Amino acid sequence: MMGNDWITILPYLFIAGGGTLIFCAGAFCKRPPAAFLLATAILSVLCAGGSAAFLRPSDTVFMQLMDVGEFARYFTLIFSVITLITLLFSFQYARSRNFSGDEFYGLILFAALGMMLTAAAANWLIFFLGLELLSVSFYIMIAVHKSGTLSIEAALKYFIMGTAATAFLVFGIAMMYGLTGTLQMGAGLSSALYGSRETGVLAALAFILAGIGFKLSIVPFHLWTPDVYQGGPAPVIAFLASGSKVALFAVLLRMCMHLQGPLWEYSMPAIWLLAAVTMAAGTVTALSQTRVKRLLAYSSIAQIGFLFMTLPAVKEQGLPAMLYYLAAYAIMDLGVFGTLGTLSAGPEDLDDLESYRGIGYTHPYRSAILAFSLFSLAGFPPTAGFVGKFLLFRAVLQSGFVVLALIGILAAIISIYFYMRVIMVMYMRPAGTHCTVLVADITIRLAAVMVFMLILWMGIMPSTLFDYITRTVSFLPVFT
Repeated sequence: MMGNDWITILPYLFIAGGGTLIFCAGAFCKRPPAAFLLATAILSVLCAGGSAAFLRPSDTVFMQLMDVGEFARYFTLIFSVITLITLLFSFQYARSRNFSGDEFYGLILFAALGMMLTAAAANWLIFFLGLELLSVSFYIMIAVHKSGTLSIEAALKYFIMGTAATAFLVFGIAMMYGLTGTLQMGAGLSSALYGSRETGVLAALAFILAGIGFKLSIVPFHLWTPDVYQGGPAPVIAFLASGSKVALFAVLLRMCMHLQGPLWEYSMPAIWLLAAVTMAAGTVTALSQTRVKRLLAYSSIAQIGFLFMTLPAVKEQGLPAMLYYLAAYAIMDLGVFGTLGTLSAGPEDLDDLESYRGIGYTHPYRSAILAFSLFSLAGFPPTAGFVGKFLLFRAVLQSGFVVLALIGILAAIISIYFYMRVIMVMYMRPAGTHCTVLVADITIRLAAVMVFMLILWMGIMPSTLFDYITRTVSFLPVFT
């Protein structure tokens, strides 16, 4: 392997090396200090993000297996930020519940590595390996709080349904390989345009979409989401709701850019229908929820629907808008679930809506971050959510999908109700039973400040990131 080849995969080596070092520390030391594990994980993430931001390898493809160009590096930077904020939000939370060992921090890094591999995959095998690495890591992390019955139940449901989704995915990849004779994403989808293999390839794509749809919580593959979100530890769910969704959308974007001719024309009606149903189902179901984490789960489904709505427009105006909103969505969800975890010092997370009565006055700073993140999810200015939704709807309308955009706008308007419902309980209801919160150490404060500044920066200065995204899109490779 040449020296430049090492540079192309340096971010992945830093994350993998950091995770391995943490596991080795746990193997050779009975109880490694939690501060050492956190510092090692943060240093690995910073090195990975720094190498992705400042090193410019000459090659954009690694062994025809991975895209290591601008497009992949953009997602590597997003995953680095997501992982860093997750680590900061998790430190006190994990220590208070006695699972701040090497397995927890190591699994966070290996889940991040799986996200990076999934987003960079140009080969179906690399995509599958990356997806399984992040999935297995989350199966364990959701159950890491062994004394929580909801956590164990959530992990079991996620594991069983995730295994079924993996079977669909593997079958679809096997069909694709049998029909096209290659595991290359771009070459396989391009060769399917010739001959009479469109029907078989469409069937293979349907199986692959079913597997991806489960991970993304697309209706009708969403039924696991509220139970897992309610039972899982809040920082882990923040990582799951943000990082894994961004990684899967990176794959969908790459696939959509490769689909041409009849394959793209036949795929668009299915994408249109799935987007409309997902937005509607997520929004309507969230209206009746009295558990905050279940409400946020259905909210997440609706948010994924907004992103899915833009896929038909991805070849025209939609790609930069989707890349922008993926970053905004990840930070918003981290802010909501991460702050929710800091408000929960008991054995279970603060979940019942009535438990939030008056909490805006008893714990003003954390509540302000939570409320600001909810405002952004609702799409109020001057937040990242407002700019992101504007870009999405503009792209869909300019591409001619007026009915789909109207469904999305109606869903966005309705969603304001359940976001404001939580905020009103926090600030416009008398204080209820006093809740015990985590001690606000430097990690919690730093994570909260990062979330607030990123949401505000993307809301009031969107052109900086959007211009970078526009340049990134121009380098999107097509593998042959």
